Amino acid sequence: MGKTLKRDLMREQLAHHAAKLIAEDGIADFASAKRKAARQLGASDTQHLPSNREVEEALHSYRALYQHESHPDILHQLRTEALVRMQQFSAFNPYLTGSVLSGTAGEHSDINLTLYSDDAKAVLLFLLRSKLAFEEGTWRIRLGGREESVPSYTLSSESGTLIHIIVLPESARHSGSRHPDTHAGIAAISKLIEDTGAGIED
Repeated sequence: MGKTLKRDLMREQLAHHAAKLIAEDGIADFASAKRKAARQLGASDTQHLPSNREVEEALHSYRALYQHESHPDILHQLRTEALVRMQQFSAFNPYLTGSVLSGTAGEHSDINLTLYSDDAKAVLLFLLRSKLAFEEGTWRIRLGGREESVPSYTLSSESGTLIHIIVLPESARHSGSRHPDTHAGIAAISKLIEDTGAGIED
């Protein structure tokens, strides 16, 4: 019992320290933040690192406690930038995912979008026709129970925020794997900005 309690307390401590590193040092990757937190707390050999969800909850708490004045504006700006890009890619049924949607994003965070098309080159051609600067790559993801490589593109906004785009087949959009907490379309993001924006202005 005592051992379990100690382990749980360590996980909690690591989660909060990782959250602080993400919020203050701009570490974008949860895995890197957890490993650095473990090193700094002298627990680099621990097998009981917190889950991403535990770090995300700690990050929500940290921003609410220490960044309650600056964070809403930063988040509002990132979501507005995301919406502009989503409207730009509206032909590909864009969805926002990641920290900008969940609300844990900070000034160093990236915007993550998922687009859908059965034509692997359609998004690439759209980017070229739109004369948008981008980097092309691939992303490994589980689709239909197996791991596959899908096209990915990275753009940079005028403010310097990176926008990461992955392109999935249409079947993935209709698979039912999307959840409102993790994937939001144009209408949902517009409403989210409207609802939270009112709070910023008050």
